[in-house]
Amino acid sequence: MAQNCEGIEYRTSPHAGTWYPGNEGQLREIIDGFLKNARAKVHGEIFGLVAPHAGYVYSGPVAAFAYKTVEGMEFDDVIVIGPSHRHGFYGASVDTLGGRQTPLGKIEYDVELAKKIIAADKNIGYEPAAHAAEHSVEIQMPFIQYTIKSFKAVEIIMGTQDYKTCEILSQAIVNSTKGRSVLIVASSDLSHYHSQKDAENLDNMVVEAMAKFDPELLHNRLKTDSCEACGGGPMITAMLISRQLGADKSKPLYYATSGDITGDRTQVVGYMAAAFYKEQEMKVGVDLGFSKKEKEKLKTIARETIEAAVHGKKLPQPTGITKKLKEPYGIFVTINKQGNLRGCIGRIIGDQPLYLTCQQMARAAALEDPRFPPVAEKELSSLQIEISILTPMKRISNKDEIVVGRDGLYIRKGMYSGLLLPQVAAEYGWTVDEFLTQTCYKAGLSTDVLNSKDTEIYRFSAEVF
Repeated sequence: MAQNCEGIEYRTSPHAGTWYPGNEGQLREIIDGFLKNARAKVHGEIFGLVAPHAGYVYSGPVAAFAYKTVEGMEFDDVIVIGPSHRHGFYGASVDTLGGRQTPLGKIEYDVELAKKIIAADKNIGYEPAAHAAEHSVEIQMPFIQYTIKSFKAVEIIMGTQDYKTCEILSQAIVNSTKGRSVLIVASSDLSHYHSQKDAENLDNMVVEAMAKFDPELLHNRLKTDSCEACGGGPMITAMLISRQLGADKSKPLYYATSGDITGDRTQVVGYMAAAFYKEQEMKVGVDLGFSKKEKEKLKTIARETIEAAVHGKKLPQPTGITKKLKEPYGIFVTINKQGNLRGCIGRIIGDQPLYLTCQQMARAAALEDPRFPPVAEKELSSLQIEISILTPMKRISNKDEIVVGRDGLYIRKGMYSGLLLPQVAAEYGWTVDEFLTQTCYKAGLSTDVLNSKDTEIYRFSAEVF
């Protein structure tokens, strides 16, 4: 503990210098690097986040995806909920000290709010030993300091993580924060010390429950050992709180394991970033007049094709094809897994019936994307498919013709070319200039080519589903 001249006690950060840099300059540099590499955007009002709590070299790149979504924002309170790793007790403990000292400076606690939460239920109190050396909350604080402009903090440690405790704590927080702008941060790692393959299978159960915004499903899976998460209780509590505060959407932002950093995939730890928010609808692309049944048909064709290709079977022969699905369109098939891109292949020009091109691109996305290994059978149940049907390309001479959200970009110079779909710029919240820059990078070109007369820049749109 440390005191200021007014006698206010500040909790120190014992893991600074080991789990993350203890030097202010080095800490700012590493967090800044993580955030620059984290391309995450949520369209809507954010109420909660999930971030991992291992040493920064392992979990920092993943945690940055969560904190990137709130960078530059202001909240009355940021409430961090973590599990107890070292001290056993029943219920939840709310820190009542005056704040915390990190290498980035002092964080003020909202002591009044902390005491209100404690007073809300007999199963909530202040257990000093639970906070003394607990890393699950401490690890989050420098990220919060660096990304959020204004806030007071409340740190909570959960001793028990049964569903009843989650409900009690969530209700106490909701009742105590009425009229305040609040961000909930759930601190949790996922599976521990399994092979990469087993870890991905276990962690997908968590990611799937998160994507469904289903706290009961996550609880039941944890209870039956279908998955692992040391901070399962904090995640469930954050979902319950966020839903009551107005969130209607949950989005896994990124997943990785320690093996992705160390290269040792024999015993890994899983990490996930996620956000809970009230969705603000953003129109991406255009409406090309495909019916709901036609869209579902294309997604069915893509999924059945991927499954057949991965199993080494003959590709299915689609039936019930409408006249519109026989028209020639360019199309991209995108495969995502656990919030991460798993494959994306497309054809720009429509030179054959759409449904046939869809089938060909689905197979290619699963097996032939050079950025990824071929999809394996064990992955099939965890894949999400997105289809983008393209409009014709239109060459442009002025960047003012580009509308983010409506347009995709295709840049070509000599043997180099690159394409980004309309949803990419919308997802990352890019400006037109950023969109042009990233498309150049995709093509393997510098931004200098944008001023070259022999550089071809095209815009197009797409119906995305």
